Amino acid sequence: MRNLLFFLPLFLCGAVGHHAEPVRAYRITGQAQGTTYQVTYYATDSIVTKGQVDNLLAGIDSSLSIYKPYSIISRFNQAATSIDMDDHMTRVVNKAIETYRQTEGIFDITVQPLVQAWGFGPKKIDQLPDSVTIRELKQCVDTRFLSVQDHRLVKAKPCVKIDVNGIAQGYSVDVVAAFLDNKQLKNYIVEIGGEIRVKGRRQPSNEKMKIGIEAPGEDEFQLSLLQKIISLDSGAITTSGSYRKFYESAGKKISHIIDPRTGYSSQGELISVTVYAADAMTADAFDNAFMVMGLKQSIAFIEAKKDMAAYFIYRNKQGKIVDSATSRFYHFITEH
Repeated sequence: MRNLLFFLPLFLCGAVGHHAEPVRAYRITGQAQGTTYQVTYYATDSIVTKGQVDNLLAGIDSSLSIYKPYSIISRFNQAATSIDMDDHMTRVVNKAIETYRQTEGIFDITVQPLVQAWGFGPKKIDQLPDSVTIRELKQCVDTRFLSVQDHRLVKAKPCVKIDVNGIAQGYSVDVVAAFLDNKQLKNYIVEIGGEIRVKGRRQPSNEKMKIGIEAPGEDEFQLSLLQKIISLDSGAITTSGSYRKFYESAGKKISHIIDPRTGYSSQGELISVTVYAADAMTADAFDNAFMVMGLKQSIAFIEAKKDMAAYFIYRNKQGKIVDSATSRFYHFITEH
């Protein structure tokens, strides 16, 4: 369901006139991780190339993609006990375990068997799981079945498998951002599949970066018009929701957001959650968790933290699609 966040055309407007500005916008676009990416940075010369960005993202895929049979995560899922991790997987798994604890089990990367059973994994399914199958699969789902010993990931049961799609794209954004930081770039925006990280401002105007958030129409599973425009000059914005990745079965819409506690697709009032955090990996992990957590609990959770904010689109008790936000998120909103 990614790409609910997007650049506004204004972002790429450069200086006009007869004299070239000393700093200009450089834009790199491509495809990776089953989606598209954009990197825009301001510099006096082309410091970063598309090949460099592609190599970074390919390296992450070799570690974390469940769609690559040769990846480290795929080999872990096939292993009986453990596997050695690289730095990418170590960072993501440690963050996932931390988020699992903070959300009291709502965010759980061991949900992979359930995700696959509902048809959202790398393999095609012939039929939907029944209640017996769900109960059996849940015996393999709990992050407490994982342990990290230095760079080695150990599973307590052979059936334990992990899926880090709910956090890996945000991590990928952070990796690219760190690469730009190492190049001494002060103003840039990185977007992969709608997950965004910003540093600095547009040049030479020195305006904050602008990001648009899409909203659903009358049917919550269809995208409609622009909902909000937000402005910021640092941090990350990610969105999770049920807009695109779903299917219908027996008259019900089955979303890819699976509640690990029940084994079934999340059926709460939330349609989408947009999260602000200092880094994209944190925002990405929590936007998924909040979709399952629900509006009231999510707002209480976020308001207790000084470094996070969120915007919610949901269906109220009267069946109307409405929106709300935590107090700090309103500081980012510039237009409706």
